[in-house]
Amino acid sequence: MGKRTGIRPILAVVLATVVATAAMAEKKRGPVTNLPIPRYVSLKAAKANVRRGPSTTHRIDWIFKRRDMPLVVTAEHGHWRRVQDRDGAGGWVHYALLSGNRTVIVEADMMPLNMRPEPNAPISAQLELGVVALLDKCDPDWCRISAGGYKGWARKSDIWGVAADEIRN
Repeated sequence: MGKRTGIRPILAVVLATVVATAAMAEKKRGPVTNLPIPRYVSLKAAKANVRRGPSTTHRIDWIFKRRDMPLVVTAEHGHWRRVQDRDGAGGWVHYALLSGNRTVIVEADMMPLNMRPEPNAPISAQLELGVVALLDKCDPDWCRISAGGYKGWARKSDIWGVAADEIRN
């Protein structure tokens, strides 16, 4: 009979590798800012050229024209950030056109703004599909937002611009 190697040491190595890989993925940071990648930001300018690459020599593919629109930063290079909007459209934008102020966009038509983060709470307003709102705090399922002078709680599943597991105090 041959020598028994045992499964436990092999499983331990596999488990350690999986844990280390997950930890590295969790801690991915931008090489320029050392901020998390991906991360949400908003468009500071009323107009921003979206380029194919990280410089003014790259072709402009389109122009974002909505101040405060939420975007997700997916890469950094010098003074440039690769961003995507809620539809996945994006490219490279100069960092000066972006803000760390957090906004979200309403993904459900006539979305209720509840007075408390509860499904049966009184409704303070309803927001139309596509409205951009300021993001305040979030618990696991709800976020407090404000738009057009109204404040309230929205389900995370009805807005874009906040991670599903994000908690904000």
